[in-house]
Amino acid sequence: MTASGIYTRHLDKNAANYAPLSPLSFIERTAQVYPNYPSVVYGDRRYCWGETYARCRRLASALSSHGIGSGDTVSIIAANIPELYEAHFGVPMVGAVLNAINTRLDAPIIAFILNHAESKVLLVDPEFSGVAKEALKQVDHDLLVIDIDDPSFEGGEKLGDLTYDALLEDGDPNFAWSLPADEWDAITLNYTSGTTGNPKGVVYHHRGATLNAQSDLLDWNMPKHAVYLWTLPMFHCNGWCFPWAMAANAGVSVCLRAVRAEPIYAAFRDEKVTHFCGAPIVLNMLANAPDDLKDFDHEIKVMTAGAPPPAAVIEKMEAMGIEVTHVYGLTETYGPSVVCAWKNEWNDRVAEDRAALKVRQGVRYTALSGLMVANPETLEPVPADGETMGEIFMQGNVVMKGYLKNADATDTAFKGGWFASGDLGVMHPDGYIALKDRSKDIIISGGENISSVEVEDILYKHPAVMEAAVVARPDEKWGETPCAFVELKPDGQATETEIIAFCRDNMAHFKAPKTVVFGALPKTSTGKIQKFKLRDRARELS
Repeated sequence: MTASGIYTRHLDKNAANYAPLSPLSFIERTAQVYPNYPSVVYGDRRYCWGETYARCRRLASALSSHGIGSGDTVSIIAANIPELYEAHFGVPMVGAVLNAINTRLDAPIIAFILNHAESKVLLVDPEFSGVAKEALKQVDHDLLVIDIDDPSFEGGEKLGDLTYDALLEDGDPNFAWSLPADEWDAITLNYTSGTTGNPKGVVYHHRGATLNAQSDLLDWNMPKHAVYLWTLPMFHCNGWCFPWAMAANAGVSVCLRAVRAEPIYAAFRDEKVTHFCGAPIVLNMLANAPDDLKDFDHEIKVMTAGAPPPAAVIEKMEAMGIEVTHVYGLTETYGPSVVCAWKNEWNDRVAEDRAALKVRQGVRYTALSGLMVANPETLEPVPADGETMGEIFMQGNVVMKGYLKNADATDTAFKGGWFASGDLGVMHPDGYIALKDRSKDIIISGGENISSVEVEDILYKHPAVMEAAVVARPDEKWGETPCAFVELKPDGQATETEIIAFCRDNMAHFKAPKTVVFGALPKTSTGKIQKFKLRDRARELS
C-alpha cells in the first residue's frame, strides 16, 4: 500500500467531521452569540441580531408554506432596505435561489429575467412598483407578488395580494431550516448587463459565497462589529457578498435608500460608520461635497471598484480621513476577487505616489486560487513587465458555477481550467495586475456595466441613423459614459439632443449615450468598424 493509502482507510467524512459550507451558518452563530447586538439600521427601524435572525426564519417559513423550496427562484427588486438584506438569508434557508434585480433596468429586461429565471415569487419595493407592473405584463407564467411596505417612501402602488409584513406574520420565528445538502447548490442568481443583448444569469453556490464573504473581512482587515453603510447596491453581485460578511462580522448594516452626499455624511456622523463600498463616482461625489457636510471625526474605510478611480480622487478621499482600498472583480467572481493589497513600506511615499499605487487592481483575494495575465489563445502568461498586455484569467472557489441555461456561454468562459474575464491588462514586476482595456467593449459607468452592443441596437432603430458605434468616454464623475458615433442617412436629420432622447425613451436612462458625435465611421477593408480609433477620439473629447 502506498504511503497515502493509510489516510483513506476508515477516514471518510461524516456528520461529525463535515458540514457543507454556507453563509447561512454565519447568522445562526451570530444570533446565538450576540443576540442583543445591533444588526440592521434603517431610519427609525433598529434591529438586533436575534430579531434579524427571527425575521429571516419567518421569511423562510412563510415561503415554504407557499410551496417555495429547493431550486425555486425568488426575485426581488428593492433599494438597500432591511427586506433585501433579510432575503439573502430567508430565501436560501428553504433551498431556494435569490435573484436580486438591478433597480436601474427597464421593464422588458426585468420581464426577460423573470421569465428566464422562472421566478416563482417577486418581492417589490414601492419605489419600483411602476416598472415592476409593466414587467409583469410581459411575464409568461404566474408568480406570487409580494409588496414591501416602507412608510419612509411616499408613492408606489400595490401589485400583489400580500405584503411583506403580512407574509412574515404567517412565518415561524423558530423555523427549522437546514444547511444545503451540497455546498455546490445554488444560493443566488445575478444577471450581467449582457454584451450581445439579453443578460446572462450568473449562478453562485453556497461554498463560493461563504469563502468570498470571509475574504471580504480578511482582505479588508475588517474588525469585529464594524458599522457598514450600504452605498453599494445589494443587487450588485449580492452586495459583493457583504450581507453575509456582516453576519459573520456581527456588525451593523446601515441601510440607505438614496445615495446622496447629505445622508451619507449624516450616517458617517450619527451612526459612526466605519466601512462602506462604492463605485468611483460615489467617491468623487463625496470628495467634492460641500465642506460643511464633512464633520465626522473618526477613521473610515472605503472599498471601491469599477472603472479605476482617478488618483486625484483617491488623494482627496484620504486627505479627509477616508482610507481607500481598490478591488477588482466581475459578476462571475462574486464581485471583488482581486485587491490592491497595501504594503507598509509604501506608507512613507508622497500622497501622489500612494494614489498611483492604489489605482492598480492588485493581487488575488485570499479565496481566489489563481490569477494571471496571459495570451488568450495559448494561456501562456505574459511577461511581468507592466507593459505587455494579455487577458486576465481567474481560478478557484469564487468563480461562478456557470451561466443559467446557457451551456455555450459557460463553455466559452472556461478555458483550460481558467475563467476568461474578457478584460485586458498587464502584470507588474511586483505581481500586481492593472487593467488596460475591456475586450468585450463593456462600459463601466457609475459602477454599472453597459453593453455597447445594446446601445447600438437602439441607435439603429432611429429612422435617421445609418450606422452607429458606441465606446466608453472617460468621465470624471461616472468613470466612463457611453459615447455614440453616428453616421446619418443621406436624407436623415437629427441632433445630439434628439438622439439621446430617443435612446432614453427606449432603454434604461443610465445606458443612454451622454455624447453623440456625427460623421463617417472608420472601417477596415472588410467593412468592420474600427472601434479602437473611436476610443482614441472619445478620449480626446475628454
